[in-house]
Parts: sequence; structure tokens; C-alpha cells
Amino acid sequence: MDYYTLVFGSILVLAILCNIIAKICSKGSKKVPPGPSPWPIIGNLHLLGAKPHISLANLAKNYGPIMSLKLGQITTIVISSSTIAKQVLKTQDQAFSSRFAPNALQAHNHYKFSVAWLPVCPQWRTLRRILNTNLLSSNKLDANQHLRSQKVKELIAYCDKCSKQGEALDIGQVVFKTSLNLLSNTLFSKDLADPFSDSKVELKEVIWGITAEVGKPNLVDFFPILEIYTPYTKYTYMKWS
Repeated sequence: MDYYTLVFGSILVLAILCNIIAKICSKGSKKVPPGPSPWPIIGNLHLLGAKPHISLANLAKNYGPIMSLKLGQITTIVISSSTIAKQVLKTQDQAFSSRFAPNALQAHNHYKFSVAWLPVCPQWRTLRRILNTNLLSSNKLDANQHLRSQKVKELIAYCDKCSKQGEALDIGQVVFKTSLNLLSNTLFSKDLADPFSDSKVELKEVIWGITAEVGKPNLVDFFPILEIYTPYTKYTYMKWS
């Protein structure tokens, strides 16, 4: 028998045994909503398909508005009813306020200092309080209202100019520059992009690149055990993507 075939077969058998043992040990210890029976190792990943939102909607027809899926090693609760979602977020808001931070965002540990990705904890509350006090309070927003009005007027003027001259208008690029300048004026009282220039904003490409990487399926997110086998993780923070 080929060496690699033997190794792969041994790993597969070991993984199936571990899955069975985990099921036996956890049986009755956790109560989860009904859902499709998971396959060994992959769980219910095979049910998501190319369009997960449609697959989840179809599964909800069989298993109800609250169902549980096993995505690899991760147990996921899917709520497909807006009414139930409101009830859950109203009564269990603390439990559901945190976001799952994909492994691709964990490089260099920047996510540990982000209000968007931190779980509900004292540090998150401190950062949120700083934002609310210094940037997002009613007084601060009212004080910067003239800056926002100015940027909107510049956007309208630029669109009007392009219309009169018969020039093509890149809506996405113009809107991004305006939004960036609104944010930069709120933080630094300065424009970071020229709204009347045809040059592309490098930050936009970076943001789109990050969004694309985060949206890609990542085995480590479904099988956290694989993280210990990720090369150079400890020393250079390189992650699987």
C-alpha cells in the first residue's frame, strides 16, 4: 500500500473516531434546536452549496425558523425569522452582540483593538464610550454638520459638472471619495481624497481586498484544530486564507 494512502486513511479513521467520541461525550450536555444530521468531519457544510442564503432558506422550511447546523467543528444556530430574531436580540442581546472574527482578520492581532470585532468586554465598552463621547455624541455631530453639508454640495456640483460636459461618472468611486472625506473631516478636519480627481484611491483597493479575503471560505474558521498546523503562525502571524 502506498505510504501516503496509508497516512491519509489513518488520519481519516482517526478523525471519524474522534467525531464519534465527541458526539457520545456531548450527548445530552447541550440542547440545540433541530437541524439536519451532520456528516462525519464536514458536518453540514455540504448542504450550503454555492448560494448559502438560498440553501438556508430551503432548510428552514423543513427545520423551522430556528435550526442548528454543524459547520465543520463549529455549531451554528441559524435564525431565519425576523420576528424571532427581534425577540432573541431583545432578550439575549449581550450573548449575541459579539461578532465572530474570521481567522483572516486575526493577523498581527489588530482585531483585539477594534470595536467592530471585539467581544462585549470592559475594553470594548471603554472604546465605545470614547467614540460616543468624542466623535459620535449629538454635540460633536452638530458641530461638524457644516462639513458634511459642504461635502454633499461638492458631490452634487461634481455630478452636475459631469452631466453638463457629457462625461462618464464613476458612481462608486465618487461616492467612496465623498464618504472618505466625510469621515476624514470628522476625525482630522481634512480631506484625504480629491473628489474632482480621476485618480483612484489606494485605500479603496485595500478595503476591497480585505473584504474579498474575509469573504473567502477558510478551513481554519470551520476546523479550528487546523490552526496549530498553520505554518509560521506563531512567529510571523501568517494565516491560511
